[in-house]
Amino acid sequence: MANPMTYEAFLDEVTTLITEKYDVTDKLAIEMVMRAQEDEFFSGHDDHPKICTQDRAHEDARTVFKKYSPKP
Repeated sequence: MANPMTYEAFLDEVTTLITEKYDVTDKLAIEMVMRAQEDEFFSGHDDHPKICTQDRAHEDARTVFKKYSPKP
C-alpha cells in the first residue's frame, strides 16, 4: 500500500495534478479544489487519511476537474 499524505499535502497534489493534466492556471485549479471542499467532496479524506495516496490524488483530480471546471 502506498504511503498516505497529510490531508493538506493531498489537496496540494490534487491541485497540482489538475494544472498539469488539464493545462489550467494555478488560480483556476485552486478554485476548483476549494469548490469541491465546500461541497464536502473531500470530507471522507479528512476522516480516513489512509486514502490520501498518490493514486487517489490522480483519481480525484480527474473527478474534480470534470465536475468543477468552468463550462464554456
